[in-house]
Amino acid sequence: MKQCFLLLGAAIVSLAASAQQIEEVPFTQVHLNDVFWSPRIEVNRTVSIPSAFHECEVNGRFDNFAIAAGLIQGEHRGDFSFDDTDPYKVIEGASYSLAVHYDAKLDHYLDSVINIIAQAQEPDGYLTTCVTNKCTRLSRWWGSHRWEKINSHELYNSGHLIESAVAHYRATGKKTFLNVAIKNADLVCKTFGPDEGQIHRPGGHPIIEMALCKLYKVTGNKKYLEGAKYFVEETGRCTDGHRPSEYSQDHKPILQQDEIVGHAVRAGYLYSGVADVAALTDDKAYFEALERIWENMSSKKLFITGGIGSRPQGEGFGPNYELWNHTSYCETCAAIANVYWNYRMFLATGESKYIDICERALYNNVLSGVSLSGDRFFYDNPLESDGEHERQKWFGCACCPGNITRFIASVPGYIYARQGKNIYVNLYAQGKAKIGKVELEQTTNYPWDGRIRIKVTKGGGKFAIKFRIPSWLKTSPTNNSLYKYVDAAPVYTITVNGVKVAAETDDYATIQRSWKKGDVIELNFPMEVRRIIANDNVEDDRGKIALERGPIVYCLEGSDQADGKVFNKYILNSADIQAHFEQNLLNGIVTLSGDAKELQLSGEIKDVKFHAIPYSTWNNRGPQQMEIWIANTPTKAVATPVQTIASKAQTFSNRAPIQNDAPETAPVDSWASGVNDQWEPTRSSDISKPYHYWWLKEGSTEAISYQFDQEYEVSNVQVYWLEFDHYDGNFRTPESWQLFYKDAQGEWQEVEDHSPFTVNKDCYNSVDFKPVRTIGLKILAKLRKGESGGVLEWKVK
Repeated sequence: MKQCFLLLGAAIVSLAASAQQIEEVPFTQVHLNDVFWSPRIEVNRTVSIPSAFHECEVNGRFDNFAIAAGLIQGEHRGDFSFDDTDPYKVIEGASYSLAVHYDAKLDHYLDSVINIIAQAQEPDGYLTTCVTNKCTRLSRWWGSHRWEKINSHELYNSGHLIESAVAHYRATGKKTFLNVAIKNADLVCKTFGPDEGQIHRPGGHPIIEMALCKLYKVTGNKKYLEGAKYFVEETGRCTDGHRPSEYSQDHKPILQQDEIVGHAVRAGYLYSGVADVAALTDDKAYFEALERIWENMSSKKLFITGGIGSRPQGEGFGPNYELWNHTSYCETCAAIANVYWNYRMFLATGESKYIDICERALYNNVLSGVSLSGDRFFYDNPLESDGEHERQKWFGCACCPGNITRFIASVPGYIYARQGKNIYVNLYAQGKAKIGKVELEQTTNYPWDGRIRIKVTKGGGKFAIKFRIPSWLKTSPTNNSLYKYVDAAPVYTITVNGVKVAAETDDYATIQRSWKKGDVIELNFPMEVRRIIANDNVEDDRGKIALERGPIVYCLEGSDQADGKVFNKYILNSADIQAHFEQNLLNGIVTLSGDAKELQLSGEIKDVKFHAIPYSTWNNRGPQQMEIWIANTPTKAVATPVQTIASKAQTFSNRAPIQNDAPETAPVDSWASGVNDQWEPTRSSDISKPYHYWWLKEGSTEAISYQFDQEYEVSNVQVYWLEFDHYDGNFRTPESWQLFYKDAQGEWQEVEDHSPFTVNKDCYNSVDFKPVRTIGLKILAKLRKGESGGVLEWKVK
């Protein structure tokens, strides 16, 4: 088998002072045998990839291609126009796997599914199955004909097709899939562009930019680079008259952008593509724009886990410093996109701050996205949970499982880089690497231990080896004012052949000398437990700390606390914290433990022990409470409340109007059913805890109801209405509302003799009514014209 895969394409030209390129070392040249990444990569190969292929089969992803090819008859399946990308991503991951671990059965399987995809392609190269299959059920996405809507995801499908095909070609040397991608890319470049008769529009959901750059690097055909450059330049111009959109970073030209906004995955993919284009065309202006946007992201909108995207609405960014923990979105795909973008920024500059974010995302947000078993996934990765979150085997919108499979196999490619003869050591993991004519062997138990031994096992000569000094050894985890460590930075040491060296040190410890076979470099990076505090502008983190050891962010999980609760705990700054390796817990992890205080409902304080685990391993023992940011004062701890009529109720949501013969309502998604969780709002815009909202509903009549665990006599409700701004539609208190109860016959009746149904914001709206015995209540809310709405909390007495 031809094993010539190059991670993320060819080298990106440095736009820094040096004229030499910084090149990634392909992951096929880096072979890990460590206790951390190697098992995860093997689980990805043996469990995650087969599991994802199975889900593509049973959920009709391959059937859609077969229907488009005329191989079978049937109805198009799935709910999204971009479902085609699920097989593409898994094929890409499987190709990466083949490149380092040949599997004849998998190779044959890929040939068979690629054959079906190839037959589904239309004669001119077009390939989006829901359009070919004329699935009018999904016409809200794609319209009535090709390329009609900017958000159709046709170009997103093309982007993932191209990336997958390039990976397959580089892994196997076969051109079957690459030819499909080339034919599709030729159509894209013919259809979109600045000339008369072409469509003047950006990509909608970015990735076509990165993909065309990859195809250019493989084929040498400059029209693909020109196509990628066009999509970058067209962003924000609205040449064809479409409305500007923050959601897809299409609100202004990229050269004018200075704040990261909109959908987090789209942002990461777009700016990765811009970095590729800027590097390949030596465009410094675009790179300067990227630096501005990156500074905003890293200093105001980055979660301590390396995650990005604070809001479920639009799966994207809120205002500066909006970093809610419980309702954070931090999509798995967004964390991966963040790695892509930051790695490209490093290749262009050689600056370690970008790798610091890569490492933070890798060890925390990315790995949280997949279970230790490899077959269950998170879409969003909150930093706090009351037990309502749990990984799933698959999703209707299944972008994240496929993205995990294609990413995990490529992780070794992020460890080293080279610039001429000089070598960058960016990440630390035990294994061997071939870097040009030099071979290195790294021995370490990282990330559990900060002692690293690197031996030159082949080659030599005069050159520099640059060892990244991780940000977790400095004063700020993110190299800025967003987060800082409470304690002093540990002192690290570096020796060469047992002799301590005073390395030329900035972000990298640079050792330049005449290297020879047998030379040994030893790094001693003390892995102390460090407390982190956030910038005071981050409202949700005030009076709290996060715990970190090395690159690993820790969390409290209910399983490890004596009472199964975490929110009632606080850890004093003076408390001693110990680290212990536990081989038999969660596949072997370092845990943290120490003394904590526990706030009782009575106000009394109890001395307890706490235990913390790596955030990436949470929810592998079932759903339960979890938090990363832990109170360090009693005022921020929350005593466990007593259950109420409302908190024990099931919550349902349905469209109004209410009719007694209407079908029973359906449950809302778990993340949206926070109206009875007993978290007290501070104002109507307090979206720090779960709440219910009517997404993309404006001016309509909507309903939310309780189903009680038994019959109760009730005579009062208190409703705290939601109100905040969002670029996809604002949320406001309703125009009016009514309250219904379920009678003995199971039919809804309006309550009688009630006080006014007020719609005040920033307070509870209390309504008294004639007492009724019932098993359920329902709110009917008339939303304001042009506005949506929702409920933060709903009490019942």
